[in-house]
This record gives sequence, C-alpha cells and structure tokens, in this order.
Amino acid sequence: MRLDLKAAAALIAGIAGAGIVATVPAALAMAAPAIVRTSVFAVSKMTCATCPIAVKTAMSRVAGVKQVKVNFEAKTATVTYDPAIAKPVTIAMASTDIGFPAQPVAR
Repeated sequence: MRLDLKAAAALIAGIAGAGIVATVPAALAMAAPAIVRTSVFAVSKMTCATCPIAVKTAMSRVAGVKQVKVNFEAKTATVTYDPAIAKPVTIAMASTDIGFPAQPVAR
C-alpha cells in the first residue's frame, strides 16, 4: 500500500479545521530518515566455513543492526547499524560472547 503523505496531511488539516481532534498514525508521521553508520570489526578464532555464519547471526541480533557481511579470509565483519540504537562495543560483544572475539578496526 502506497501512502500519500501530502493527501494525509491535507485530510488531517481539514479535520482539525472542523474542530475534530486527529492524530497522525506512526506510519504517516514525517520523521527524519534514520542515520546509519558502517564499521569494520576484526574477528578472531574463525577457523571453518560455519564460523562466519555464527558471527553474522550474533551481530545481526543486536538491536539497530541493519546488515552484517563477514569476510572469512580477511577475518573481518562489516556492519551497518543505526548509531542511535547500536554501539560498536555492543556489536563486538555479541561476537565475543559466542567465542569469536571482535574489535572495531580504527580507520
């Protein structure tokens, strides 16, 4: 379903002008787009083909993480996340907690 924000705003303005109280549903609220950040993490102790799957799964479960790409050969994970929700230390700890110590790589 496509939402026409201008039409919704006009409708709400018309309702409000008639003395009826109206609220905007969250789906129609005109919020600023979320800011995302991408960080690279060095991940150690990955020794087999299933290790990157475990790292990706753990990091993906952190609230605010949008995308995780693990490079087995380079022993890194590139993570895109919302910095208002997720912090690099939390993302790294998710991997560390399952046996694959991770640290943000300084740029």
